[in-house]
Amino acid sequence: MSELVLRSEIIDDPAQFDALAPHWWKLWGQSTSATPFQSPAWLVPWWRTFAPGDLATVAVWRGGDLIGLAPLYLEHGNTGSKLLPVGISLSDYLDILCAPGIEARVLAVIVEKILSIGWSQWILPDLPEGGAGLAIAHPDLKAGLPTTHGPCPVLAIAGDETLAGCVPSRRRRQLRRAFQAASRRGRIALSSAGGNPQTFLDQLIRLHEARWAGHGGGVLADVAVEHFHRRSLPLLDAHGLVRCWLFAIDGRTVGAYYGFHHRGRAYAYLGGFEPAYADESPGAILIGHAIAESIREGAREFDFLRGQEAYKYTWGAVDRWTMRRVWTRS
Repeated sequence: MSELVLRSEIIDDPAQFDALAPHWWKLWGQSTSATPFQSPAWLVPWWRTFAPGDLATVAVWRGGDLIGLAPLYLEHGNTGSKLLPVGISLSDYLDILCAPGIEARVLAVIVEKILSIGWSQWILPDLPEGGAGLAIAHPDLKAGLPTTHGPCPVLAIAGDETLAGCVPSRRRRQLRRAFQAASRRGRIALSSAGGNPQTFLDQLIRLHEARWAGHGGGVLADVAVEHFHRRSLPLLDAHGLVRCWLFAIDGRTVGAYYGFHHRGRAYAYLGGFEPAYADESPGAILIGHAIAESIREGAREFDFLRGQEAYKYTWGAVDRWTMRRVWTRS
């Protein structure tokens, strides 16, 4: 067998970062630990919107094939430079992408290239279970012990769309009562917002702001975050990753659900509802509908993503923790 010849480069030009997308999608489709948060549809818009430092992404090539990608940037401060992942803060999972079967070799090349950059601390938070970043080791890196970082409650899916096989009976009764209450209020309708991302975002932003009025405004109150989603959602939708639903009563949209579906896992990312309809529980109706739809699509898990909000556990979700790793130079 011929020797594996790999070539690595530092990408510090945003135009080059954008141009990676076709190769990046191919690698993302091969990577066993990839989630929608590692796709170019998520991370390229993130960098275009926020760009909080100097881009320092490491790409590894074999011939014309991208086989490894560490989307990173340098954040400069008084105590030195930190090497951080592109997508930090808004992404529930972060990781390095590697082609399957040669992960150890690719990671070694990535680390060698990273050591050629000037930094004092390298931080990878939000690493998923089985993530490539958990396997990084190098004699010139001093590694702290991996630590738990954030809980992501996950519901193991079983049964059919009645939800009887996976959702506790108490929650199913509450869901039936919510449908009854909504029906008494008026004619109800659940509709997919796929294919019309900007209109969906208009509704989501309106409802999310209404839900969090007087409580800090919610994440979408940040104009930059809104701009990010307006760039990202159409790209995610074009690749079939988005699952967006709207709930209306008598023609008025009172709830919105924004999620993803990828490789047998559904992700509940964001939602909003009109407080005047809180008694009708539009948020719960939408989550129940999203779980049922994920079952129809063959999902094995429904991931509520990070945060220990009490409502997640009423659906039967159990915590799964992401990990955080920190390295300094030996």
